[in-house]
Amino acid sequence: MNKDRISSLEDTIAAISTPLGEGGIGIVRISGKDSIKIVEKIFKGEKPLSQLPSHRVNYGEIVDSNTGEVIDEVLLTIFLGPKSYTSEDLIEISCHGGQLVLTRVLEQALRCGARLAEPGEFTLRAFLNGRIDLSQAEAVAEVIRAKTDLGLKMALRHLKGDLSKKINAYRDKLIDILAKLEVQIDFSEEEVAPPNRDAMIKELESIEKDLDSLLSTYDEGKIIREGLNVVIVGKTNVGKSSLLNALLKEDRAIVTPIPGTTRDVISELANVKGILVRLVDTAGYRMVKDTIELEGLRRTKIEMSQADFLLLVMDTSTEIDEEDLELKRQMPQEKYVIVFNKIDIASPDLIKKNQERLHGAPIVRVSALKGDGLERLKEVIASESSVLDKDRTQGVILSSLRHKDALTRAKKSLSLAKDSLKRGMSPEFVALDVKASLDAIGEVIGKTVTDDILNKIFSEFCIGK
Repeated sequence: MNKDRISSLEDTIAAISTPLGEGGIGIVRISGKDSIKIVEKIFKGEKPLSQLPSHRVNYGEIVDSNTGEVIDEVLLTIFLGPKSYTSEDLIEISCHGGQLVLTRVLEQALRCGARLAEPGEFTLRAFLNGRIDLSQAEAVAEVIRAKTDLGLKMALRHLKGDLSKKINAYRDKLIDILAKLEVQIDFSEEEVAPPNRDAMIKELESIEKDLDSLLSTYDEGKIIREGLNVVIVGKTNVGKSSLLNALLKEDRAIVTPIPGTTRDVISELANVKGILVRLVDTAGYRMVKDTIELEGLRRTKIEMSQADFLLLVMDTSTEIDEEDLELKRQMPQEKYVIVFNKIDIASPDLIKKNQERLHGAPIVRVSALKGDGLERLKEVIASESSVLDKDRTQGVILSSLRHKDALTRAKKSLSLAKDSLKRGMSPEFVALDVKASLDAIGEVIGKTVTDDILNKIFSEFCIGK
């Protein structure tokens, strides 16, 4: 990403804002101080562009600026700043949704003076121009990438500014405390009444408690945003890949009667009872000499260590053996369920015998081939996230690792400031920690942020947003 992008706000930028491919409509977006002047050269309508009202759709044609050749019939909308997405003059041209048409319209805008926008540059301008804060800018990407209703609701609450309001409330309290400390520092030799340290400690403890409560939502927020990481493990040929395909309702993994078919890790996203789940199919566990299979087992162990939840699949149409039991011993407590597969061909007596050997371990019986028991398994997976059991129509959920890191540092600095107050230390030392906490909290909404952080955040956006 171009590190000079923040200093190039005088440029007028343009990009295709809709996905690649064919569709009914495609949009070319232009933003900047010369938007109207540039588009006037290529748009032909009933009136000159400068006479058209803001926030109204206008019919016309885009033409070649050199030859006058008609490129497409379009609908054009002007958004005069500051009442636009970027707070600048912004124009959106709705064309027919073919890639050739969109490319030719964009080329005309670039030929007439616009610059091709970089990833996320429209949203970056919205942030730099003060229309949204940094957490809301990140929420734009969350809305675009949301794969479940819960994920979309959380992203929309962030975009609306619910997290921002909380952060700003914390900042206001810290600024008030810092101001009292600064008065004591600046007028230490004059007869100025010192601030009430007990009241300050109580206020810091209140903010610290609020931060703790917000930080405690991160695990749920991460699951809603990125998905519950569910890893499927088991011996070879117990039906792990068949189970993956059954849960996905498609043939994603190769299924054969040959043991050891899956030698690498396969992962797919699925919507399970409204929860985003990353299902991971791993290489079968067995004693092997083959180099490729050994590498597969190594990757399996890595995935197991990173799992939020594990599905230990066993073929209950055969007797459980020592390899099955060895895998069970590797399962983390309360983070797994044993999936008895192939119940459609297993005898009730054998199922009972296998269950007794597992000494009360959590078990779900399924037939990946026929679909029996899959709904129950989905309920077990979804309940592991604990999200469905809570009312998420209210309250703010933390979902960004960047936000979690910033608030964790803020909380640590608050704790240091509180301890300094309790020990009766000089207000200068207390003020340093309060200021550090204020800066860390400010990182969430962009009050204190470096160019490197901005580059990283906006480089992950698509071009045109």
